[in-house]
Amino acid sequence: HMLEAFTYGVPPHGGIAPGIDRLLMVLFNEPNLREVMAFPAIASGQTSVMDAPSAATDEQLRELHLKIVK
Repeated sequence: HMLEAFTYGVPPHGGIAPGIDRLLMVLFNEPNLREVMAFPAIASGQTSVMDAPSAATDEQLRELHLKIVK
């Protein structure tokens, strides 16, 4: 039901309400949020599994029909 609801837009609380990750912390009695997050970010904001954020390659820009103008 939740995934279907998201097709109609973002939550009205703007993402500040306790979510599934907080619920999992309670259910698993886990004090560390990073242990229940699917893709936790490091202090710089990067994720280890997606190498994001990172610069787009020329191939990615062509695929998306984008051009970087400096």
